[in-house]
Amino acid sequence: MELAFIPSPSSGVLHLGPIPLRGYAFCIIIGVFVAVWLGNKRWVARGGRPGTVADIAVWAVPFGLIGGRLYHVITDYQLYFSEGRDWVDAFKIWEGGLGIWGAIAFGAVGAWIGARRRGVPMPAYADAVAPGIALAQAIGRWGNWFNQELYGKATDLPWAVEITSSADGRVPGTYHPTFLYESLWCIGVALLVIWADRRFNLGHGRAFALYVAAYCAGRFWIEYMRVDDAHHILGLRLNNWTALFVFLLAVVYMVLSARMRPGREAVVEPGAESSDGDAGDGAKGDTDADAKASGDSKGSKDSEGAGDDKDAGDDGTVADGKSVKDVKDGADSAKKG
Repeated sequence: MELAFIPSPSSGVLHLGPIPLRGYAFCIIIGVFVAVWLGNKRWVARGGRPGTVADIAVWAVPFGLIGGRLYHVITDYQLYFSEGRDWVDAFKIWEGGLGIWGAIAFGAVGAWIGARRRGVPMPAYADAVAPGIALAQAIGRWGNWFNQELYGKATDLPWAVEITSSADGRVPGTYHPTFLYESLWCIGVALLVIWADRRFNLGHGRAFALYVAAYCAGRFWIEYMRVDDAHHILGLRLNNWTALFVFLLAVVYMVLSARMRPGREAVVEPGAESSDGDAGDGAKGDTDADAKASGDSKGSKDSEGAGDDKDAGDDGTVADGKSVKDVKDGADSAKKG
């Protein structure tokens, strides 16, 4: 008998009158907001303009959702196109089913379009949003908890998740909460990228590549624990092979990028630095004006001092303080003596 476990919600949707509020969708939406918020802070810190991350996200997010759904439907086509299935369900994204591989790939295409429209270098943008994407994944994984899906092998550990639904071949019981494992791993990935970015001054897409490599490393062992239906190749799930392949690509990119383009971009958004430069020129102008004013004041003081000396001479005062008359009388007395 289990002494403790993580209970699953009895339903993944709440109804506000005729409006259904789905936990899966809420997790995705909250994750997007967190990613944009953190990405904007990092972008501004790198010298970009506020709002640029959100403007590009307008392109990246829809592309990512479409790509994530396409990857899921293609790799799990039997859930929608086999006998007894309704192909219309392939469009019901709110019921769950987003492949992160397709989401990142298509989201990158959308981000590239948005970045080109703003004249922003794509690698710099990717570096800024990388930790936010990891946090978005951490939040989004809780959508699987609402849907009672993507759990691991049976276990009686205190943190096991309880599955109560018997739909789609589920067997009620307690299982490894792989959604929780991946959520915690993604939080760790976000912290790792933020630390490494500050420590090693990552640039030219290397922070994003680190995020990809770190996520793939965790996804490999987490995927190995899952028990839901999946295609297998040489004994490994398809997503295991995908994680391994993408991990190698990310590592190769980091190595080559560090050799070819070391350091970080000096300018991440054309025009943003000129705005700062205008302020700097203004400050410089103010400093020059102050210096000039100080010089004029000093010059005026010197002139006044010189004028005073000249006036003193006109009054008959010499350097030793005697008047011209006193000097003349002294000379006459000497002559007479």
